[in-house]
Amino acid sequence: MSKIKVAIIFGGCSSEYQVSLVSASSVIRNMNKEKYEVIMIGITKIGDFYLYNGDIDSIEKDNWFNESRVEKITFSSNKSDKGFIILKTGELVKIDIVFPILHGKNGEDGRLQGLMELSDIKYIGCNMISSSICMDKYISKKLVEMSGIPTSKSYSFSSLDSYSDIEDKISDLNYPIFVKPLASGSSYGITKVKSKKNLKDAIKKAFTYDDEIIIEENIDGFEVGCAIMGNKELIIGEVDEIELSTDFFDYTEKYTLKTSKIHVPARLDEDIRKQIKMTALSIYKTLKCSNLARVDMFYTKDKKIVFNEVNTLPGFTSHSRYPSMLKKSGYSFSEIIDKLIELGLKK
Repeated sequence: MSKIKVAIIFGGCSSEYQVSLVSASSVIRNMNKEKYEVIMIGITKIGDFYLYNGDIDSIEKDNWFNESRVEKITFSSNKSDKGFIILKTGELVKIDIVFPILHGKNGEDGRLQGLMELSDIKYIGCNMISSSICMDKYISKKLVEMSGIPTSKSYSFSSLDSYSDIEDKISDLNYPIFVKPLASGSSYGITKVKSKKNLKDAIKKAFTYDDEIIIEENIDGFEVGCAIMGNKELIIGEVDEIELSTDFFDYTEKYTLKTSKIHVPARLDEDIRKQIKMTALSIYKTLKCSNLARVDMFYTKDKKIVFNEVNTLPGFTSHSRYPSMLKKSGYSFSEIIDKLIELGLKK
């Protein structure tokens, strides 16, 4: 039997470019090369697409871009082509499925998904609409709240709003509050604001990552997460728990765990973990997720489950939260990759 042609896309025009390189390297190393023909496609920080023909280590070290190892490409929007074109030669390279291992803007927000749908190329992950909704922290919260699941009290603003308008609108929020870019990941641009005197700087910082922001009340509890995989028949991973010694799970803590710990399973009794899983499942369905997502929530001191956000393309190293939760449910890293490709081909 011929191998399945899987195009792994990494990099991207995003603040999470470096995270993508590490995730993609891990996935490529753990793919069954007897089953898959791996085609590596890198996106530069300015958004240009290249077919990459070098070694995996160079991706992780961000040494992949070298004229002798890359060829500039563009995806064909002709539905019959189902692939990309090497610009120098005009050669069409057909592929069976795309695995976009991209985090944040331009990869996780529905834009790339829309390109794949326009080109009629199968891909792994939530569809364009779901990806876009989940990336928008404010809209996703409102939809989940309408379904009956608690969320933090929040407001959204654009760069056109004046500081005085923002200050007036959030006057009913109790400090501490969080100021976040509306559509960004890996905790970039997020500030926990403990008093009004620090608000203006936090808003300015968030706007450097996005032209829209969200300001929300702090939830008095700890973060829990749940990995979900599937389309109709859903596989639910074990619940994890983030133990913090800092104000919040910022970029440094997420990728170094210098002072934080992640417990899988969460240090909660089985009945509570089951409630969290069912809540995550409800959120996954409400936001029309498919293939995969990591649903992040809070478990509060008064024993409530509060929605935080959904990551439609979560971190994908062998020790990242998403595969770690599914590992506790009996799936190895390679098996997760196999299952996601299978799901993407059926979608």
